Amino acid sequence: MKIFPKISPKFKLIYRNPLSLVYLKLISATVIWGGTFVAGRIAVQDMGVFSIAFLRFAIATLLLFGISTHRGQSIPKLTPQEWIGIVFLGLTGILAYNAFFLGGLKLLPASRASLIVALNPIAIALSSTVIFRESLSKPKLFGILISLIGVSIILSKGNPMDLIKTGIGTGDLLLFGCVASWVSYTLIGKQVLKTVSNLTATTYSCLIGCTALLPIALQEGLISDLPRLSLNAAFSTLYMGILGTVVAFLWYSEGIRKLGTNRTAIFTNLVPTTAVLMGVIGLGEPFTMSIALGGALVIGGVVYTNLSSPNPIKSGSI
Repeated sequence: MKIFPKISPKFKLIYRNPLSLVYLKLISATVIWGGTFVAGRIAVQDMGVFSIAFLRFAIATLLLFGISTHRGQSIPKLTPQEWIGIVFLGLTGILAYNAFFLGGLKLLPASRASLIVALNPIAIALSSTVIFRESLSKPKLFGILISLIGVSIILSKGNPMDLIKTGIGTGDLLLFGCVASWVSYTLIGKQVLKTVSNLTATTYSCLIGCTALLPIALQEGLISDLPRLSLNAAFSTLYMGILGTVVAFLWYSEGIRKLGTNRTAIFTNLVPTTAVLMGVIGLGEPFTMSIALGGALVIGGVVYTNLSSPNPIKSGSI
């Protein structure tokens, strides 16, 4: 007598597909990044923007070197050309991105900030099309637009036109700088990851960014502010360093290598959705129809974009 039902061949195909794990990691990374909006908002209330950014990546850099040591790997030497790419990854994805990200969060609600950052997929897709001549078919563009419509419905509480009426302030401009930094990081990463592993690229870029942040953080008052850091801010910084950087960055880099920039970038549309849902679950915020409808559109756009553009898995992993 069979206790368990026979597994469908289609389910087995999905389960055994190497891309399934990549998709799962990218979805998990977006959930983690959704939490960084809340964590970052908490942390910057107690300490300066550059100080929090330095602590985040100091923690991340130590962990990344620890991971390499645990695996019995030595961080490989890089060629001068590879070093140039790594330096730019550190300056764009670590230094610039976090200065803009945390600076914007100090002035804006996390929900509005996450909406602006949700422009990443369109900016990346268009830039990738122009620079690398990657195809941007109508189905892909349709999926991106559907996701962005969903994001705007969630964060405008069902009336996207309200976002236009509020205007653009300093915090908004900082978050647009955040978008530009992440686009640069993603496109540079596409080239660097052709010859450098995910772990090596992420470790070295965090080290470069952390080194660049240190003198600015010291000037900002890192040492004097550190003893006054609250428990909530400390835990928020640890969250951003361990999960928001080490785990999510490695998974995002793996997605770029195996799926390409366009298909990986579309997953970032899930970030604001998860940020809102975390507010509902963790803070008791109301779950409205706009959240339900917008979330469905975001997830639907992500699924549609990926199903409309099959792409074989590429070799190489961390």
